[in-house]
Amino acid sequence: MEPVKRIRAEKYYMNIISLLGMLTSAISAIVIVLFLALQAFRGFENPYLEMVTFFLLPGGILFGGVLTYFGAWRTRSRHRKNPDVDLPPLPRLDFNDPSKLRLAAFFALVTVIFFAVIGVATIKGFEFTESTTFCGEVCHVPMEPEHVAWQGSPHARVRCVECHVGSGLDYYVKAKINGTRQLYSILTGTYPTPIPTPVHNLRPARGTCERCHWPEKFISARQKIFSHNAPNEENTKREVQMLIKIGGTPGAPNTSGIHWHIGKEVTYVATDEKRMNIPYISVKSNDGSIVEYATTEKPLSKEELAKHEKRTMDCIDCHNRPAHSYNPPSDELDHSFEAGRLDVALPFLKKHAGELLEKPYNSKEEAAVAITKGIQEYYAKNYPALVKTKAASIKQATEEVSRIYSRNYFPKMKVVWSAYPSHMGHFYFPGCFRCHDGKHKSTAGKTISKDCNLCHNVLSQTQENIPKGTQVKEFVHPVDIGDEMKKTNCNECHAPAGVDVTGGGEKKH
Repeated sequence: MEPVKRIRAEKYYMNIISLLGMLTSAISAIVIVLFLALQAFRGFENPYLEMVTFFLLPGGILFGGVLTYFGAWRTRSRHRKNPDVDLPPLPRLDFNDPSKLRLAAFFALVTVIFFAVIGVATIKGFEFTESTTFCGEVCHVPMEPEHVAWQGSPHARVRCVECHVGSGLDYYVKAKINGTRQLYSILTGTYPTPIPTPVHNLRPARGTCERCHWPEKFISARQKIFSHNAPNEENTKREVQMLIKIGGTPGAPNTSGIHWHIGKEVTYVATDEKRMNIPYISVKSNDGSIVEYATTEKPLSKEELAKHEKRTMDCIDCHNRPAHSYNPPSDELDHSFEAGRLDVALPFLKKHAGELLEKPYNSKEEAAVAITKGIQEYYAKNYPALVKTKAASIKQATEEVSRIYSRNYFPKMKVVWSAYPSHMGHFYFPGCFRCHDGKHKSTAGKTISKDCNLCHNVLSQTQENIPKGTQVKEFVHPVDIGDEMKKTNCNECHAPAGVDVTGGGEKKH
C-alpha cells in the first residue's frame, strides 16, 4: 500500500491567485509609504493622488489579503479531494513544526505591518477629508467657484469644516451623509449649476461664528472709507467716509446699531428660497413681550404664513456670504485702482473694463482672449498715442481685468457674481431693505424704520458734483435725482440685469 502524501502548508500559497494577492497588497503598502514619505519630507501634495493613496490603496491591501487566503483555501480544497493526500478539514497549527512556525510568524508580521499602514492611511485619510483641499479641489468643477472665492476671503485660513460641520458627532454624521449624496451627484454629473444656496442643516451660526466673533466684544462704531472711481474719461476718484454703527454689547442699556439684532430674539418668515422676500417679522423684547410686523405690500394671511418656516435670525441672515463672496465688476475695478494695479490715466478704463466683464463668455479662456483684445483695440482705435506711451499700463490692465473675471465668473457652473445675492448692505440687492423698507408695520402702527442713520453716518464725501470744502451730512448721489433717493431703494436701480431681487419672481432690469 502506497504511503499517504502530506503537503507542506507553504505550498498552499504557491498559486497564481495567492501570489497576485500578495503582490497587490505589497505594492499598495509600498506606494502608501512612499507617498507619506513625500508628504513628510518634501511637502508634496496632490488632491487626486491623496484620494488614491488614502482610500483606494488601503482597499488594495485588504483586497490583496482576501485574494491571498482565497487562493490558499482553493488550493487546499482541491488537494483534499485527492484520496492520496492526508488533509484534515481544518489546517493543523503545530508550532513544533519549524516550517509552520516560520509561516505563522511571517504572516503575523506581514499582517501587523499591513494593518499599521492601513491605520496610518485611515488617519491621514480622515484628515484629508477635513481639509480645504478635499472640499475645493477634488470636486474641482462644481466647487471651483466656492473654492476660489474662499481663497480671496477674510476667512481664507479657516477650514471649510469649521463652518460647514462644526463640532459634535450629530453634525459630523449629517455632514458625511450629505457629502455622500454630493459625491454621488458629482460621479453621475447630476449636480445643479449653479449650486443652490442657502445650505440647509448647517450648525447654527452662533455655534460657529461666535467662536471667533464675540458679540460681547463688538465695538460701538467704526470709521470706514469707501473708495470708488467714476466711469468717466478721467476715472475720477470718489470717496465716502462713514461711521459704521456696529453696535455695542448685546443686552446693554441703549444698545443700538447694526448688531442690535443679536441682543433681541428676532424671528421672520421668508417666502422664497434665498430669503429675499420677508413679509413677516417678530421681535421679542427683554421683558418677554412680542411685537409682530407685517408688510403692507402684498401681506399674507396667517394660513399662508403658516406654510413657511419661521426662522430665528442669526449671523448668516445678514452675513450670508462670509467666505464665498463674489464682487461686482465695479467694486473689483475700484479695488484695483486703489491698489495701483490699474492706471487711472487710461481714459474710460473703469467704464470699458466693466462692459467687457459683463459680456457673456463660454469659458474663462474665451473671456481672457476677448478682454485682452477688447482693451487693446479700444485704445488703439480711440487713443492711439497711448498705445506706445502707456503700453505697460495697457498690458497690466488686460491681465488685471482678466484676473477679476476669473475670480467672479465661472461659465462651466453658470456662476456670475450676481448668482448669489449678498444680504450685506443694500446697493445691488435688497439686503437691509428686506425688513427696513418702511413698509413693515405692527398692529399698533409702529413701522420698522428706513432711516439710514440707524446704521451709519456720512462723515465726508468727495465727488465731482460736490464743491471742494463742502461738508456734507447726508449721502449725495453722483447724479441729481431729487428726492427719489428717499423714495426708492438703491437696489431697485442698481440691481444686476435679469436678477430676481424680490424673491417673488420679478426680474429687475
